[in-house]
Amino acid sequence: MAVLGRGEGHGGVSILHALGAGYGSAASITLSTRVQLRDSPVKKEPEDPHGLLPAIVETWSNAGHSMPESEELHWAIRSDLPIGRGLKSSAALSVACIRALCDATETELENHQIVDLSSSAQLACGCSLTGSVDDSWAAVEPGWKVVDPSIPAADGVLMQGEMEGSEKWTILILNRGPRELHPDPERFQAAAGQFQQAISAVEQEQIFNAMIHNGRAVASALGDTSGRKTCNDMGILGCRVSTISGSGPSIVLILPTTQESSIRRVYQTIEPRGWEILETAFRSSEA
Repeated sequence: MAVLGRGEGHGGVSILHALGAGYGSAASITLSTRVQLRDSPVKKEPEDPHGLLPAIVETWSNAGHSMPESEELHWAIRSDLPIGRGLKSSAALSVACIRALCDATETELENHQIVDLSSSAQLACGCSLTGSVDDSWAAVEPGWKVVDPSIPAADGVLMQGEMEGSEKWTILILNRGPRELHPDPERFQAAAGQFQQAISAVEQEQIFNAMIHNGRAVASALGDTSGRKTCNDMGILGCRVSTISGSGPSIVLILPTTQESSIRRVYQTIEPRGWEILETAFRSSEA
């Protein structure tokens, strides 16, 4: 058994939901997905409910890139990111796999090319309605970007920046379990006025406020009253940001790292509900 190539892609948390805002934006976090491309079967076949793995290989091949010199291709995957929770797991996986294919074939790609391949694969298998261009950028690079998903990644970055003082913030992610409420494009478009508040905040580079407004709009578009209430409750406990990421159901809490008492209160409040709590941080270019 030989390892042909290795790759990694990072998760992210939402700033703008492209389905409602028209523009997408996500901030990169330290949780990641690591893959190995192998020439023989692995002990545990990876979970791939949407068929993203074959879509990645097909997208790679259709783009004219050379394939690894092996009769068989198999994926070994290790991930910190639960699937289908709004934490950009599909983008992280596709970017990790594309990087592994680059490693296996000694192919050099620019980051915007990796993003385009990742977006195409996600659209091809149906795991994304928009292509998740912003998610793929978060998987590839630290910081945050606002993107226009309707044009190629090389030209689609409208704004970008670092999460300043990233080391001062602790991110707690409340994993509420499998997604039960699925995005309806019409309902998201009907909430355009609410998403506009998030866009206005981003234009002023008030990223935390944008995340809050975006989460409220997502909760409205999904009809997620429980998520909205939980976000409000977490705000009372001292969270600077409490918001829904992606199309849910994960709730992202951002607190000053120094406020240990507030962090303890969050754990004391959430643990009786049986929800998993993932602790992470923003990824910065200095890391």
